[in-house]
Amino acid sequence: MRIVDLATRPDLAEAALDLGDVGGQFIYAGASGKMITLDRFRQQWGRYFLIALEDDVPIARTLSVPLAYPAPDRTELPDHGWDEAVQWAAQDKIDGRPPNALCALEVVIDPRHRGKHLSSEMLKALKARAAETGLSKLIVSVRPIGKEDEPNTPMAEYAFRRRPDGLLADRWLRTHERLGAELIKICPFAVTISGSFADWKQWGNVDLVDGDNLFAGGIAPIIASAERDYGVYVEPNVWIEHPM
Repeated sequence: MRIVDLATRPDLAEAALDLGDVGGQFIYAGASGKMITLDRFRQQWGRYFLIALEDDVPIARTLSVPLAYPAPDRTELPDHGWDEAVQWAAQDKIDGRPPNALCALEVVIDPRHRGKHLSSEMLKALKARAAETGLSKLIVSVRPIGKEDEPNTPMAEYAFRRRPDGLLADRWLRTHERLGAELIKICPFAVTISGSFADWKQWGNVDLVDGDNLFAGGIAPIIASAERDYGVYVEPNVWIEHPM
């Protein structure tokens, strides 16, 4: 296996994106999700779109964005998690503000290659790329994988569970912990997506009803109102920082 980036291998973009999505395509329907398009990565952040290859075929990808944190006006990781990290990166690009940290946005593994510790290798590659480009920190707004099975459990209760051996119970959080990462805080509003009933049918094949709606790929319910014709999804994540 070898790892390349979008800047050097732009021809691999579509094949890398075809590996799938984190949770589901609906994640990219929010305002922040719409900002991280392939064209923007090609133009702005190509070095931070990493692709793992086997026989020159993509088997994993990870997307990340450089941003300024900590900074005088950013002394804490934001409660709005993934959404605000994307906004910070865009603001810094517009303002010409030099970054000092790298924020991972997703790690996606080809289903046929799961269980081979590829996610750990991709996180290590992100840390290496951060160091190579003069960044001193790797942060991640982590979406715990097992939370899909417990969408109604508060994240603060779920995220800090530990196994009898002392390691975190959630396997994705545990992957980060095994690499030396530290859980910093819950970000309760990490991803917020709102839309009409028709929007949610398109985004996630969800037939909304009044009240809380559980759905495939969600780690929290969609809160919906038929009278107002909207559904709002607020996803909590966990901020994690990797040592450099």
